Amino acid sequence: MTGPDPANEPLTGPDGAPVTLGPVGQEIVFENEQVRVWEIELTPGQSQPWHHHLNPYLVIALEAADNRIDSIKGGEPRLVHEAVGGVVYREPGEIHMLTNHGDTRYRCRLVELKCLGENRG
Repeated sequence: MTGPDPANEPLTGPDGAPVTLGPVGQEIVFENEQVRVWEIELTPGQSQPWHHHLNPYLVIALEAADNRIDSIKGGEPRLVHEAVGGVVYREPGEIHMLTNHGDTRYRCRLVELKCLGENRG
């Protein structure tokens, strides 16, 4: 992949505080040369730390929730409802944080497509 690597740049959040990037998910449940599958589980109010996707990915909701996506650049957060069984495709993008903004547990599998990102070629 070309372009600057955000992991090598000093980062600050919208509030000016230093930011250390975390992993895309909480646990890798499957990985090979083509894909990496993460488990993510967030209780109400819990956040997945600031992170950056280097690969295109699919999000498959196993338990529904209302989530909030904050960009490290600031601005208005995106509010999204992820329904059970819903699937969303996303390209790699800006550094962001995911927070369970609802009152139910959120659980998903995030499938990184390494064959279209870090292992492309």
